[in-house]
Amino acid sequence: MTAPDGTRARDGSPAFIQELSTTLPVHAQYVLHGNLRDVFLLEPHGGGPGSPTGRAQFVTLTELLWRTLQPSGYECLVTFDPVAGLGAYPASTQAVANNILGGGIGGDAVPSLERLRGHLRTVAIAPRRTAFLVDYASRISLDPTRLERPERDFFLFCEKLSREVGPTPGPPQRPSPLYNPVIWLVERDQDLPVWLTAGNERIRTIGIPRPDFGDRQDTARLLARLMGVPEPDSDPEAVESCQRFAEQADGLTLQEMIEVTRLAQDRGLALSDLPDAVRTYKLGVLDSPWRRGYLRKRIADGEATVSARVVGQPRAVTKTLDILKRAALGLSGAQATSSSSRPRGVLFFAGPTGVGKTELAKAVAELVFGDESAYLRFDMSEFAAEHAGDRLIGAPPGYVGYEAGGELTNAVRQQPFRVVLFDEIEKAHHRILDKFLQILEDGRLTDGRGTTTHFSECILIFTSNLGAMTEDDNGRRVASVRPGMPYAELESSMRRAIAEHFTTKLGRPELLNRFGDDFVIFDFIGAEAAEKIFDGQLRNILRRVADEQRITVRLRADVRAQLLTRCTEDRTRGGRGIGTALESHLINPLARELFDGDHPPGACVEIVAIDPVGPSLELEQR
Repeated sequence: MTAPDGTRARDGSPAFIQELSTTLPVHAQYVLHGNLRDVFLLEPHGGGPGSPTGRAQFVTLTELLWRTLQPSGYECLVTFDPVAGLGAYPASTQAVANNILGGGIGGDAVPSLERLRGHLRTVAIAPRRTAFLVDYASRISLDPTRLERPERDFFLFCEKLSREVGPTPGPPQRPSPLYNPVIWLVERDQDLPVWLTAGNERIRTIGIPRPDFGDRQDTARLLARLMGVPEPDSDPEAVESCQRFAEQADGLTLQEMIEVTRLAQDRGLALSDLPDAVRTYKLGVLDSPWRRGYLRKRIADGEATVSARVVGQPRAVTKTLDILKRAALGLSGAQATSSSSRPRGVLFFAGPTGVGKTELAKAVAELVFGDESAYLRFDMSEFAAEHAGDRLIGAPPGYVGYEAGGELTNAVRQQPFRVVLFDEIEKAHHRILDKFLQILEDGRLTDGRGTTTHFSECILIFTSNLGAMTEDDNGRRVASVRPGMPYAELESSMRRAIAEHFTTKLGRPELLNRFGDDFVIFDFIGAEAAEKIFDGQLRNILRRVADEQRITVRLRADVRAQLLTRCTEDRTRGGRGIGTALESHLINPLARELFDGDHPPGACVEIVAIDPVGPSLELEQR
């Protein structure tokens, strides 16, 4: 009686409610957990008398339970929660409930656990068919693993009650014996004592899932009617809009889809604009940098601006800009059935150290979002231990730091439009990598507090040195690629090393597949690029001296040439190696001379010689 996809029965009711209905002859109690506070789409003929309008409608879980129980002869649904106390659903059955319990329904007093035990027993053995719904059962005990004496006695009574009671014959028209069930509503199945349900065949635990794509499609069509489209199935544009709405609403509940529709109506949006309303609802922002008119021009001009910043990497810059163009058009992952919730762009930068991977990530942040501060970096060498993953998404409930949330999830919620860089990804613990599967596939991550963070407007960049070094037969790390080798050979070698790392060493081929062809391989910097980097860093040094000390420093042509040779003779360490050499051969001796010498503000000095052996230089004041 369950649908092939396990979500909705053929009579139109959700599969979880059909599971409860068909097992009433054998189970005395049920534990429902999961998506409790949502609304549920009920077809006209599903689980009860159906909609008076002849169309599907939204009902609460309590209403859905009642519509399931009533056709089987149940006369009322007694309800209890720790705030409101006892009640009856529907309200018209209050007299029946009072008759069964001997009073107590409709009063202001909340019964104690001891009195609640009596009510549960009265309903369970009542000759008239009724059910008892315990709502917010997760709040009955503070900690289900450390029960206080009254709590322990209460749940022990409930366990014993489930084993002692039997099914009750129904009225003549429905004589089959059924239990008068106790139905517990909990956020998680662990919110009740484990020993209550473990090994107890009389208590059935049923999870209530979040809506699947089919549920969201049906909901989108129903909501389209509320937005003034009377027959959305016969209007091709409306069909397309409903499809996009259902895709964009991935991860939302049906109640949240209703709220999105209200938000759209409040802002005067049409049915075709609902995906924008979903983004606003998820992220809490109205404006999207991805939709700004000037973004295309910025990316188009990026070939020149980014190449000037990331020197000597024309292939890497070109491929990165191609992926950004795809992201700007919303085509990332377009080949998938549903890609709307995935990150805007994913890049995997691989190559030797010091060749511009981090610099290109900063350039992407400034290019797209106009602000380098929209760049968020995580050094994955700090996540080598499995428990370090709690820093990203927050500690689980009950652990230290649980209330603070995660560094990654908090930052993206505060600013959903950003570049997130995971530097040296190969150094992270392999279990932490599993968290990226959900981000790359679904575009969202739930932190330890149960709050969902959406990454659909982010660009994720992973960097790695995989393939640059390897181990020889003696276990020593040696270079596997070298400056001057053909780029095609270097790219092939590094791709093989990356694939081997994820498939063989980590056993995570599925993570490799999520990256697809978004690998950007960086080359060693050449001699021409090395000179440009050298000149840029040299200008930075001289500008800093002028700004901080108000002293102008110049280099003679032969000194510059000598310094260039020293700083760029070993290019295996890339731009960082050039910077380190400049620090040794220029900054340190220059600082010594300026500190020890008598050079007043406004002075102009010229470096006329550098020591070919040690880090020293000779200055002349002009």
